[in-house]
Amino acid sequence: MIRAIRSCKTAAEERAVVRKECAAIRAAISENDQDYRHRNLAKLMFIHMLGYPTHFGQMECLKLIASSGFPEKRIGYLGLMLLLDERQEVLMLYIIGLALCALGNICSAEMARDLAPEVERLLQFRDPNIRKKAALCSIRIIKKVPDLAENFINPAASLLREKHHGVLITGVQLCTDLCKVSSEALEYFREKCTEGLVKTLKDMANSPYAPEYDIAGITDPFLHIRLLKLLRILGQGDADASDCMNDILAQVATKIESNKNAGNAILYECVGTIMSIEDNGGLRVLAINILGRFLSNRDNNIRYVALNMLMKAITVDAQAVQRHRATILECVKGFSFGDIVIPSICLGLGSGVGWNRNWDSDASIRKKALDLVYLLVNESNVKPLTKELIESLEASDQEFKGVLTAKICSLVEKFSPEKIWYIDQMLKVLSEAGNFVKDEVWHALIVVISNASDLHGYSVRALYRAFQTSTEQETLVRVAVWCIGEYGDMLVNNVGMLDIEEPITVTESDAVDALEVSIKRLNSDLTTKAMALIALLKLSSRFPSCS
Repeated sequence: MIRAIRSCKTAAEERAVVRKECAAIRAAISENDQDYRHRNLAKLMFIHMLGYPTHFGQMECLKLIASSGFPEKRIGYLGLMLLLDERQEVLMLYIIGLALCALGNICSAEMARDLAPEVERLLQFRDPNIRKKAALCSIRIIKKVPDLAENFINPAASLLREKHHGVLITGVQLCTDLCKVSSEALEYFREKCTEGLVKTLKDMANSPYAPEYDIAGITDPFLHIRLLKLLRILGQGDADASDCMNDILAQVATKIESNKNAGNAILYECVGTIMSIEDNGGLRVLAINILGRFLSNRDNNIRYVALNMLMKAITVDAQAVQRHRATILECVKGFSFGDIVIPSICLGLGSGVGWNRNWDSDASIRKKALDLVYLLVNESNVKPLTKELIESLEASDQEFKGVLTAKICSLVEKFSPEKIWYIDQMLKVLSEAGNFVKDEVWHALIVVISNASDLHGYSVRALYRAFQTSTEQETLVRVAVWCIGEYGDMLVNNVGMLDIEEPITVTESDAVDALEVSIKRLNSDLTTKAMALIALLKLSSRFPSCS
């Protein structure tokens, strides 16, 4: 450029070259070309020294000063010295912006009361950067002094009509915080702004590619999320507002792709909004299906937030959550879903396409999934769910086994349809994880057995069989020796045989030997040995020949 200017023979030729260069620099500024910003400003400084107007590049100085690289900062400060002076308005904007940033971070309640009118005035300022900073500062003010909220309602509502995304997102956040501190603001925005917010979200969802706002193929996901959060507040408890936003929520839920984090973040907020607004059965099923897809994601963070949201959703639509029971159980068992596509029927996920399972040791996922399964259990599904959970005990690590055991015992006690089923399930738990069973649980089992007179024989035979294979489980041994002491004669004589039982041959000596083994076990504690001695004392009266 310098060479072209110096080669000019006349002033007219020079002006033509300068006009051409200025036009190119203006175009680069409008396109937000960051790679050549410092070079363009260097050109403007040369043009300025020739006496031509360069006011259109003043903001570029501030942008370069704010950048992280040394060459950009160097050119930015040089430009600031050459292109600006104390009379320039842009410097005043810079000072106002700094003041708003400081006030938004450190203002006290007294400062908020004194400066609120000035900040309110700046919400209408012509420069969008000042409006944006004023909106952020207003959030701090209304949090410090909620009584001032009513002064900001109308200015905040006007920000929702902004085209500048930076101002719009801060305006949406200001409205959100106003709704939280003022019922008057909530009613005003619900009545006056819901339709406008829905239109804004619809325009964004249908907008063409915009490089300045695009993240992973989605237009400004941050603004998407803020809008959804504000709509959630406006729709909660209001049927009319909820009806107004149903269509756009359905569109966002079906149109946004979930193969990138930006899309997942929007879908998560969309689900949260759907579950919070007034009843719409179809939308809620759609939202819960999205959470079901999240459970099949390889990212543990996504799976965890999905489980969290499903725990909230179960109070709203338990039946829709039940459809994803198989996937939730896979999370309890510690399986994640990899990339290899296999028929999902193999995973119990229904028809269609599924994922290959991989072992996942994330304890937080498994515990959260277990909490969700616990909420899913009812009288109609307690048997299959308990069966699945007991099977997962075998593969559980020691840390998780205690938590899982406690949940299973609680479920069996709470939803048991019949005493024989209760006894069977508790025996399975005692055999697999008896060392993790709490005292009150095996005490309750003894009480149930003693009160079920028609199951005394069945119980003592089942416990004797279990004792033969699981002598390392302390609580199983305790319940077994108690039953043998109480009902040893029924064990030896096969009294009370049920149709589901296989015959068993146990002599009096076998019964006594079992109690002797429990006493001589190296890891038997005093409680177990005491119970075994009491059982032997009882058998001495029942089996005189063995005394």
